[in-house]
Amino acid sequence: MTTALTESAVRSALSRVEDPEIGKPITELNMVNTVEVDGQDVSVEILLTIAGCPMKNTIETNVRAAIEDIENVGQVNVTLGAMTDEQRLELKKQLRGSAQDPEIPFSKPDSTTRVFAVASGKGGVGKSSMTVNLAAALHAQGYKVGVVDADIYGHSVPGQLGSTAGPTVLDDEMLLPPIAHGIKHISIGQFVQGNAPIVWRGPMLHRALQQFLTDVFWGDLDFLLLDLPPGTGDVALSVAQLIPNAELLVVTTPQVAAAEVAERAGSIAQQTHQRVAGVIENMSAMVMPDGTTVDVFGSGGGQVVADRLTTLLGYEVEQLGQVPLEPGLRVDGDAGTPTVIAHPESAASKAITDVASKVAKRRISLAGKPLGLGVTSH
Repeated sequence: MTTALTESAVRSALSRVEDPEIGKPITELNMVNTVEVDGQDVSVEILLTIAGCPMKNTIETNVRAAIEDIENVGQVNVTLGAMTDEQRLELKKQLRGSAQDPEIPFSKPDSTTRVFAVASGKGGVGKSSMTVNLAAALHAQGYKVGVVDADIYGHSVPGQLGSTAGPTVLDDEMLLPPIAHGIKHISIGQFVQGNAPIVWRGPMLHRALQQFLTDVFWGDLDFLLLDLPPGTGDVALSVAQLIPNAELLVVTTPQVAAAEVAERAGSIAQQTHQRVAGVIENMSAMVMPDGTTVDVFGSGGGQVVADRLTTLLGYEVEQLGQVPLEPGLRVDGDAGTPTVIAHPESAASKAITDVASKVAKRRISLAGKPLGLGVTSH
């Protein structure tokens, strides 16, 4: 005898489907508008946040799969609608919680998201490609990762992720970031026409970064990486002000001149009271087809920076890894797929994955954080 199908069983199945952009069950977000059961056949209407939601195909596929997984279900019909302005307003209130004004969730004492600002003293050392590939490596290890393209003038994160989608606009005060290769990301490049240059002064840069952190709903991230512009200018200072708990990852090449400049990027932590999480030496020795190596940019620069920062800051700054110089890393980035995804077996991918493991290894400290324990005096 076939067990009668119920609306409750369908809603229970749908509770396992998450909105990809928000990261919460669609039942919790009130996206399930109607559920109709006719014998063993099921018809549902799902309300998207906006009519042109870029993840609508994914949502429809996942909804259909969840219902079809119900035992003895018959025909499944999925209809997609869109929320009204009032429903979007309620959704925004639900996501923002009790906060009346936009705030930076990552700067709160109880935030469990580790924030890394990827910095370099000069351009051309592969800082952006390291940011994107580290994000991809962390995601591959099971973490929820977001990337802020804080290099406003030289934005490149969307291109390296192969992303052409813009954020989903809930209203003027809340955006849902696009997702590529499982990585949530935001960039000024998603708001300008074509390859138009950004000609802004410092206050505008600060405001843009602030909006990326407050107006974008990131959800529950394990890691947020910020791709900083080279040097120690306005954006680096804004990051220190807006997210004082952000740690620095310093990227350099083996070249002595690059190492000297990278040291300055790391030493800013002494003034901003941030912690340097480590140094990454990019464009290290190039492995030739016959197995020999060539130090195209010299050697030792990463360790020099780590040693100098250790002395300057008064605690051990580790060289987290040496990423070999490989044409494939550049080729994959130009094609829009991080090399750790496109060619995980390559030497560069293995080195970056090892750095990601070291970055993720440290447990979140409870020092200075409220434990929420009630104390009763007698």
